[in-house]
Amino acid sequence: MTFPADLVIAETRAWVRHAVIGLNLCPFARAVEARDRMRYAVSDSTDPATILEQMMAEFRLLADTPVEDTETTLLILPAAFTDFLDFNDFLEQAERRLRRAGLEGEFQIASFHPAYQFAGTEADDISNATNRSPWPTLHLLRESSIDRAVASMANPDSIFEANIETMKRLGPEGWAALRAKCRKDAEHDL
Repeated sequence: MTFPADLVIAETRAWVRHAVIGLNLCPFARAVEARDRMRYAVSDSTDPATILEQMMAEFRLLADTPVEDTETTLLILPAAFTDFLDFNDFLEQAERRLRRAGLEGEFQIASFHPAYQFAGTEADDISNATNRSPWPTLHLLRESSIDRAVASMANPDSIFEANIETMKRLGPEGWAALRAKCRKDAEHDL
């Protein structure tokens, strides 16, 4: 099934705005988004090999682009990996490909999925929402950006715990309302 790229990007931007930045799930995202340094790329492929090639092309683009222009990329996969376990298996392939290309230490992959589930949690555990996005998404990050961001924080290890506490305060009803707001804003932005 093909999804319109403009809708996929609008929904992802709304999620970044309201969940990632609005809930402060990633304290580093606000500056990147405010400076318009976040690239949104959509793959309509369902083929893992093709997606890996697209991911590598995005890494090359980041390597060839000054950080002042593009700091990070969200590679959004609306047609692929609807099952979280399949997505999780694919991430192992993506990490291997990154290492084989000699890019480990220069770039990193973070992952988000509509059904994201941390190991050892139940599917409906609200803590999983910290990594739940509208679509399966690979966040391609520069290591240098991560290093700078981490150096600017007194206790970067506290982010994960703070995010879980934020989600517990928000609760399932609050998370559902936030997701509905994201969808509404995305439709408005089209």
